[in-house]
Amino acid sequence: MLTAKEQAEGWISLFDGETLTGWGATGKTEGWVIDDGSILCTVRGGKYLYTEEHFDNFILALDFKTEPNVNSGIFVRWADLNDAVQSGLEIQILDTHGKEPATNHDCGALYDALAPTRNTCKPAGEWNQMNITCDRSIIAVELNGAEIVRADLDLWDTPRKNPDGSRNKFGIALKDFPRGGHIGIQDHGGKIWCRNIKVKPL
Repeated sequence: MLTAKEQAEGWISLFDGETLTGWGATGKTEGWVIDDGSILCTVRGGKYLYTEEHFDNFILALDFKTEPNVNSGIFVRWADLNDAVQSGLEIQILDTHGKEPATNHDCGALYDALAPTRNTCKPAGEWNQMNITCDRSIIAVELNGAEIVRADLDLWDTPRKNPDGSRNKFGIALKDFPRGGHIGIQDHGGKIWCRNIKVKPL
């Protein structure tokens, strides 16, 4: 539930804590359940959960926790429900507490494109708080109170190539990715809980 202050600031709740109203799934919907006020991915095969509504420029805020070794992600501006990876931006969620240096496959990364500046994820089983800002070409990630990613997508102007010359998996340059779409939670075969999911359009 949003506070009066959050409502006045323009935040919109994406999860009521009790139902999956406003969400769809690309796979088995029974893979996603409500667990003590959180969305929980329970079994392999849930695939992706996504907002039915589209968002373009916004701040997304949520809390998440995982079991040990779980790999997942939050997708933003996901345009093609049949191809999340090549039509949406993934912010990595992975049990990488204490891992240094962080890579572009570690928790909080703009997946396969830009590594976090430092590792701020908490151990598996503990709640993390994440904010993702999508503002035109800028993608920024705060994890547990620290900004760890700030990317200007306009610098990713070549397919399968990052600005530093390293390769990525994207067949379209990130600057040409859709600038609006669904918000999604990835099922990658392990348990992930998400709560307090809200968005503030910019």
